[in-house]
Amino acid sequence: MLAKVNSSAVVGLDAVPVEVEVDISSGSLPSFTIVGLPDKAVEEAKDRVRSAIKNTGCDFPSKRITVNLAPADLPKEGPAYDLPIALGIIIASEQLKTDITDSLFMGELSLDGRLRHTNGVLPQALLAKNKKLKRVFLPFVNAKEAGILKDIEVYPTPNLLTLYQHLQGIKIIEKQTYINFNHVFRDETFDFDMQDVKGQERAKRAMEIAAAGSHNIILKGPPGAGKTLLARTLPSILPRLTLEEAIEVTKIYSISGLLNKESLIVKRPFRSPHHTTSHIGLIGGGTIPKPGEISLAHRGLLFLDEFPEFPHHVLEALRQPMDNG
Repeated sequence: MLAKVNSSAVVGLDAVPVEVEVDISSGSLPSFTIVGLPDKAVEEAKDRVRSAIKNTGCDFPSKRITVNLAPADLPKEGPAYDLPIALGIIIASEQLKTDITDSLFMGELSLDGRLRHTNGVLPQALLAKNKKLKRVFLPFVNAKEAGILKDIEVYPTPNLLTLYQHLQGIKIIEKQTYINFNHVFRDETFDFDMQDVKGQERAKRAMEIAAAGSHNIILKGPPGAGKTLLARTLPSILPRLTLEEAIEVTKIYSISGLLNKESLIVKRPFRSPHHTTSHIGLIGGGTIPKPGEISLAHRGLLFLDEFPEFPHHVLEALRQPMDNG
C-alpha cells in the first residue's frame, strides 16, 4: 500500500513543500530504502523510525519499504523527516486509517518515540499556512514557536504514540493556544543603555541620527574613547520590533537553531562577529545555504569591531548588502 504525508524542507530562509511517499510491498526480501537526495541524518532515520515504531506498540513491517522524499532533485537534510516517515509506514502497513491531506508533519524521533526539538519550525509552519493547510503537528517543545501564527491549528505532539491515538480518535491532542504578540512583548532591558553613558555628546548625537535614518556609521578614535561602548548602546535607542519584523527575525534564528527557549524574538538583534570571521560566516551560504552574520543581524545591528582587521575580500563582500540597505 502507498501512503503520502505532507512535510517540508528549509531552503535558505524559506520552506518548500516535501511529500513523503511510503510504499510497502511484499514478495521480496525485507529492506528499508530512502530516496530523494537524503543526507546522512535522513539516512539514519531508518534506525530511529524502526525503534520508535516498535516502542510505540505498533508493528514494523518485515517487507520491502521504499520512502521517496519528493521532489527528488531537492537535497534533504536534518532529522525533521522522522515523524512523517514513521507515520507513513504506519498508514501504509494499514495499522492506521485517517485523512491527513490537510496536515503537515515534522519532528525528530528518539528511539522511544518521543519528539525532540527541531530547527526551522516557524518557516515550515508559515508554509503550511500559505498553502492553506489546516493543521501542523510538531514537537511539543516547538509549539510556542508556531503559536504566534493565526488561522492555523498547531498540535504540540510529545510522542509518536500520542499522535497515533489522536489520529485514531482515542485521545485528542489539545491545540496550542494563540500567543498574542503584546503578551510576549515585555519591557526591554539592555546590558548597555545609552542614557547611562556620560559625555561624548557629539558622538551620541551622531549615533541617534544614524539610528533614526537607518544609516551606516563608522566610529574612529583613540583606544578607550568609548567607541565599542557606544556601539553596544545603539540597540537601546532603536524602535521596538513590530510583529511582522519579529516574525522575520524569529524565522532566521529558528533556521539557525539559535532560538533556545524563546518562542518569539522581541529584541532587535545585536551581532558582533570576530574579525577572523570567514566570508561565508559573514555573508552566509555553503553547500546547503545557511544564514550568515548579516542575516542574523536583520532588523537589528551588525557591529564590526576592529574594522580594518577584517580580510579585504570580506569587506568587499559587504558592498552590495550596504548598498541595498
